[in-house]
Amino acid sequence: MRFASLSRADPTKLHDSAIQFLPSHFSLKSLRESAQGCRGCELFRHATQTVFGSGPAQARLMIIGEVPGDQEDRQGKPFVGPAGKLLVQCLEAAGAARSEVYLTNAVKHFKWEQRGKRRLHTKPSMREIRACRPWLEAEIEVVRPRTIVCLGATAAQTVFDRNFRLTQHLGKLMSSPLAHFVIATYHPSSALRAPDLAERHRIKNRLIHDLKIAVKSAK
Repeated sequence: MRFASLSRADPTKLHDSAIQFLPSHFSLKSLRESAQGCRGCELFRHATQTVFGSGPAQARLMIIGEVPGDQEDRQGKPFVGPAGKLLVQCLEAAGAARSEVYLTNAVKHFKWEQRGKRRLHTKPSMREIRACRPWLEAEIEVVRPRTIVCLGATAAQTVFDRNFRLTQHLGKLMSSPLAHFVIATYHPSSALRAPDLAERHRIKNRLIHDLKIAVKSAK
């Protein structure tokens, strides 16, 4: 899988896809550097920076979330906010360290709306997801993970299609051209948004359960 060269893109204009901004040679370094100038959709206009994936270049386990949050946008790193901290706790409980896993998002720019003094993330559109997909495909091509974990419906629909239903496939190992195994589970942010403590514990425990399956399958 190879895409158009970065040299074909005009960085001053908005394009229909990130494909025109990909470098001619794929490595995590070249992809990360090229992604900083992406104008594949309008989200770059209101984001602080591109939040590219991070982790080992040959990680056997890749975790895909939805979109960067407020702290990720400010720091330029994925999963460093409250949901990221909960994910790290769940990973450790499942027998894996953050340093062993490649973490990324389906969309690389923070999409948000102002609520008082807070910037709250909003769900990316299918157009924004499609526009950003070349970055995700390129990351997968370089890392070549054995197992991919999709956190939440948006990530799973990015890997499969828009008809994917998380409730029907929760915690099930599935096959995909992108990896030996793909498993979809809850996004840790859903636990943080849970209406009560019991529901938060239920979602967290299920996330740990599914991550254990993923960790085992990646070995």
